[in-house]
Amino acid sequence: MLQFPHISQCEELRLSLERDYHSLCERQPIGRLLFREFCATRPELSRCVAFLDGVAEYEVTPDDKRKACGRQLTQNFLSHTGPDLIPEVPRQLVTNCTQRLEQGPCKDLFQELTRLTHEYLSVAPFADYLDSIYFNRFLQWKWLERQPVTKNTFRQYRVLGKGGFGEVCACQVRATGKMYACKKLEKKRIKKRKGEAMALNEKQILEKVNSRFVVSLAYAYETKDALCLVLTLMNGGDLKFHIYHMGQAGFPE
Repeated sequence: MLQFPHISQCEELRLSLERDYHSLCERQPIGRLLFREFCATRPELSRCVAFLDGVAEYEVTPDDKRKACGRQLTQNFLSHTGPDLIPEVPRQLVTNCTQRLEQGPCKDLFQELTRLTHEYLSVAPFADYLDSIYFNRFLQWKWLERQPVTKNTFRQYRVLGKGGFGEVCACQVRATGKMYACKKLEKKRIKKRKGEAMALNEKQILEKVNSRFVVSLAYAYETKDALCLVLTLMNGGDLKFHIYHMGQAGFPE
């Protein structure tokens, strides 16, 4: 079972952690979620978060619907008569955005307003967050994150496929129940085929990549016999099943 440490065990982490708004509240998924939970306790901050989410949706809206989406954003969050007027917004900037929206709804229309909103959140609200129970919970998560990962962290299940250096099996984190794919690179095979550099490159690339089209590296650890990369488990099932049991078996010549 997942068990958080007592907050007193996190004091060293509290002192050593860099107090950067964008890192703690935007880039780190757990930090982002907890900061948003903190903002939900105060209406003026909740409106800011809703505006940022609205801008993110506006930016991916199809061209033919973007103007209507922009008008809705302006009406809700930037108008004095709107239900969710966000704080600290220069009226001249709002006027300029409204005019540009009618001329042509470009993707970066709300870029400056987004920057100002983050700037507002990064001062007094961020300072209040650092003194809240939500940040204490974040520290507890970071403490858990820093604990060593071993084979005992996971339950191992069936083999999903085999490759040149070993096999891939399904695994489950004991603490959270989340499923992953564990790629086991056997040390003897790596050494025999002189694949040390290749294995290291694979790990380093997966550490850096952040794309919905590439599996993400969640954990990495080693046993006596293997190097283990714990990766996103894709919903499509294992590759071997799709190659040999769906449609015409195998690959075309």
